[in-house]
Amino acid sequence: MKLYYSNASPFARKVLVAAHELGLADRIELVTAMVTPTAANPEVAAANPLSKVPTLITDDGQAIYDSRVIVDYLDTLGARTLAPTSGAARFAVLTELAAADGLLDAALLARYEQMLRPEPLRWADWTQGQLDKVRRTLDHFETLTLKAEGDVGIVEIAVACGLGYLDFRFASEDWRATRPKLAAFYAVFSQRPSWPITDPAR
Repeated sequence: MKLYYSNASPFARKVLVAAHELGLADRIELVTAMVTPTAANPEVAAANPLSKVPTLITDDGQAIYDSRVIVDYLDTLGARTLAPTSGAARFAVLTELAAADGLLDAALLARYEQMLRPEPLRWADWTQGQLDKVRRTLDHFETLTLKAEGDVGIVEIAVACGLGYLDFRFASEDWRATRPKLAAFYAVFSQRPSWPITDPAR
């Protein structure tokens, strides 16, 4: 398999951590791809018309994109799964995953506004609105009990990727100060072997 990715993308990191947790990382060739919202990458766009990472090419040449879909595909290949495969439990997990992915979306939109939009056109209220989504979602996850040891699931992976991205791109966002459960979760999760080898700052 081949994965188009950017090491700075929290969605790509989610896929990479999932692959490591499932024991599949050594089956995936990593291809660094530069993509931005304003410039398509021709190689990625040939496989994914959205020209977004991560995009996975399977061993039989099928393109799979959107990190949730890629992780679902990887779930069919591993010895275990990162989410329930059916029933109410699956939809409960997918709902929490939507919240975690929404946090990543909001953080990325705030980052794009700060770094890609020309300074005279930047909209402070937009950035604030996106970061407010991040903070509310963090408050939501603070109310849950997330597993950091043993066989973790895709929600834990996605939440950890969100927290890691905040540390990477929004270091001034002191999310630990009022969320001790999340801070404790992240302190333990970040000791997993899958974490340092997917660190965008390495």
